[in-house]
Amino acid sequence: QVQLVESGGGLVQPGGSLRLSCAASGSIFSIYIMGWYRQAPGKQRELVATLTNGGNVQKADSVKGRFTISRDNSKNTMYLQMNRLKPEDTAVYYCNARSGSNESWGQGTQVTVSS
Repeated sequence: QVQLVESGGGLVQPGGSLRLSCAASGSIFSIYIMGWYRQAPGKQRELVATLTNGGNVQKADSVKGRFTISRDNSKNTMYLQMNRLKPEDTAVYYCNARSGSNESWGQGTQVTVSS
């Protein structure tokens, strides 16, 4: 079982930046892909970006050129650097990890982009 804890959300003005962190614990050796998803009010949860153990990255078209996903294996932590934030990026951001046939989610962290 993998446990995930997100941090780094908050209120930021349009055009600003935030960095989200996701600390993993438990059976982290079995994780083969990690990612970030988000859910805005009244909308379905959607993929933001994923990163495989091999370094392959997948991103939503809406965040390409603005968001960067990375992972520090020495700290068992994944990051999402978000630049040039827009009001439409406002959502609860969730960390996700897949290991074997299991899938784990964090509790979510709120990101609000508003002036």
